[in-house]
Amino acid sequence: MRYVLSVLVDNEPGVLSRVAGLFSGRGFNIESLNVAPTLEPGVSHMTIATSGDAQIIEQIIKQLRKLVTVIKVVDFQELAAVEREMMLIKVQADDSRRGEVLRIADIFRCKVVDVSLVDLTLEATGDHEKIGAIINLLNRFGIKELTRTGTMAMKRSMQHD
Repeated sequence: MRYVLSVLVDNEPGVLSRVAGLFSGRGFNIESLNVAPTLEPGVSHMTIATSGDAQIIEQIIKQLRKLVTVIKVVDFQELAAVEREMMLIKVQADDSRRGEVLRIADIFRCKVVDVSLVDLTLEATGDHEKIGAIINLLNRFGIKELTRTGTMAMKRSMQHD
């Protein structure tokens, strides 16, 4: 099962390695990790996407909450959340295939951010499933390069903590 955790932490050296250590120590892989400062000085927001056993995730959450540098942990499994990821993808698109690649880009509301005679670089934003669908459709054209931000998530409005 896929889990997305939101973790507010003190922005200080070693916090990331301690958080990552909780996952690796229990044999869990972090599928994506996104960390950035918040509006509050000295506080960062981590969004961690992983998958696995519910009992182990529960233990990881309990251990995260015990860390002195962790301010708050939210598991989006039980909450409605807005989830987004950004991807840059360079696809082979010579003259004979360019129109088809552009139609797919248009359907998924991708932006063309770079063009050459033989390829197109697209920017796509969406949830985990949408990004996966775009990759699957563009794969047959030949993906030259791909980079993703990882999941970012935020609780939907009108929900209580």
